[in-house]
Amino acid sequence: MEINRTWSMPSHKTFTIKPIKEMLDREFGEDYVDPFPFPFEKDALEYLKTFEDNSVEQLAFDPPYSPRQLKEMYGNAGLDYTTNASYWSALKKEIGRIVKSGGRVMSFGWNSGGIGKKYGFEIDEILLVPHGGQHNDTIVTLETRI
Repeated sequence: MEINRTWSMPSHKTFTIKPIKEMLDREFGEDYVDPFPFPFEKDALEYLKTFEDNSVEQLAFDPPYSPRQLKEMYGNAGLDYTTNASYWSALKKEIGRIVKSGGRVMSFGWNSGGIGKKYGFEIDEILLVPHGGQHNDTIVTLETRI
């Protein structure tokens, strides 16, 4: 497993942060599923349920990093916020269902848990993006479905 660390300023548009954009372009290009596109238009879980089993090659999983952020983003889009702790597990389960063997997921957040072995994934690379000051780091986990 490779671990990279590079500095950058935070942004709510994660994919525009220079080291993240470079990794996303290098690994996925523009061909990937994004269940949390900005601005939000539908619930991510309902969106993932529209895909057939083993039908996705690449997926970028960049959810709001906290329940408060999710509530704000869904509320701003006029969507109901009815999630709980099982919501995150349900998202990962759906991702495990739709990503084909050999497919890859790039996860973004404050931890390196990614989708995880429970759902059939193995970590290939971790990118740590420290933002300095009082800002939380962004951790990017690249995994392959085994």
